[in-house]
Amino acid sequence: MLTILGFTMIATFLVLIMLKKMSPIAALVLIPALFCVFVGKGAKLGDYVIDGVTSLAPTAAMLMFAIVYFGVMIDVGLFDPIVRGILKFCKADPLRIVVGTAVLAAIVSLDGDGSTTFMITVSAMYPLYKRLKMSLVVMTGVAAMANGVMNTLPWGGPTARAATALKVSASDIFVPMIPALAVGMLAVLVLSYVLGRRERKRLGVLTLDEVLVEEPAESETVLVGAGGDKRARTGGPGLGNDPGVNGSSGSGTDADAELPDEDEAFQGLDPDRPTLRPKLYWFNALLTVTLLTAMIMEWLPIPVLFLLGAALALTVNFPHMPDQKARLGAHAENVLNVSGMVFAAAVFTGVLQGTGMVDHMATWLVGNIPDGMGPHMAFVTGVLSIPLTYFMSNDGFYFGIVPVLAEAGNAHGVSTLEIARASLVGQPLHMSSPLVPAVYVLVGMAKVEFGDHTRFVVKWAALTSLVVLGAGILFGII
Repeated sequence: MLTILGFTMIATFLVLIMLKKMSPIAALVLIPALFCVFVGKGAKLGDYVIDGVTSLAPTAAMLMFAIVYFGVMIDVGLFDPIVRGILKFCKADPLRIVVGTAVLAAIVSLDGDGSTTFMITVSAMYPLYKRLKMSLVVMTGVAAMANGVMNTLPWGGPTARAATALKVSASDIFVPMIPALAVGMLAVLVLSYVLGRRERKRLGVLTLDEVLVEEPAESETVLVGAGGDKRARTGGPGLGNDPGVNGSSGSGTDADAELPDEDEAFQGLDPDRPTLRPKLYWFNALLTVTLLTAMIMEWLPIPVLFLLGAALALTVNFPHMPDQKARLGAHAENVLNVSGMVFAAAVFTGVLQGTGMVDHMATWLVGNIPDGMGPHMAFVTGVLSIPLTYFMSNDGFYFGIVPVLAEAGNAHGVSTLEIARASLVGQPLHMSSPLVPAVYVLVGMAKVEFGDHTRFVVKWAALTSLVVLGAGILFGII
């Protein structure tokens, strides 16, 4: 019964948010609460929620202060050279822009933190997608898949969990998997190329002149920084009308409009925003490198590092109290949206785990593996990792399910390392799971409905995971 209710609860949640019948926050709270009553454990709902909130509180704190820190770094201009470099490469070609999104997300993912990756990628690419009226779900989908492949780095989380759960070396898991993961990253780039060609076909081959034609004179709102700070400007090149998730092509047609200088106008971030601190550029760069190094080396817990980093960044760049309050206010919406979503997800995970649904679901799946598949347990683990890491947290999967699969594999002569490597296959899809807090940073900053992102990315991410699995088998790694 708990198995059926568990699958039904997850399916109900996904259907409602994909059909936009409920907001993600409401669905994450109300649906598990209702199913908790169905299970007959409504009296323990409070305990389950508190347990879930307690387990996710450090993650929520990390996201809150990470958003403030990177928001301030964007405001002061730390990433402007990166943005200018990307824009110079991408020009106004939708194909190049989509491929550039994948490359940027993959590079930034080297720090091992999904939230950081999404904040930097969206901040750099969002204005460009808006200006060209490109599909925003293409941006979120490509970024999530690129980060999912790179999330398998030893310091990214899954590999370390697999190594800990199975008592093997993380390097023994990861290093042999590099060829298969490289193929997975190549698959993401090929997919980006295909999606970019589709966007180019929809929008046409644009030039900077076409993109920069001035809209009819009217009051516009132009982003000053990624934190949501805005100022009004009449006329001039702006971000254009919001076409929604799947906007249509088009540009201004005012024949008398003057074209602004390309180097100045075609910017992802306003080059004249008052929050820029060019004299503190190298201080901010050194602070960021130190922060990322401390994360990788695990000198302090990540929430503590971002708390200290945000406080130091605000104090040095904006020494006056009113300016600090203004920066916090500029990023408050993102902080509230993301932290609210994380705590709502705590209700979902708390009920899943507290009622025992997740354990029964996992036991049912493992128990229904045919005996004849025993010698192929590595393949079975890879296939199961795709749905299980989407419906479960990495902790639940790697500490609860993978050891059981490893024992079954060992009984049929399959090595523990093969099981561990196969367990990484599902990460491209995992990064878009509703149980991953970072995905709410991605869709929140991109202003994309979570249901739209899910509907778009699931099929492509699952395909990428299968490519990694196929490459692992082909290379004899799995």
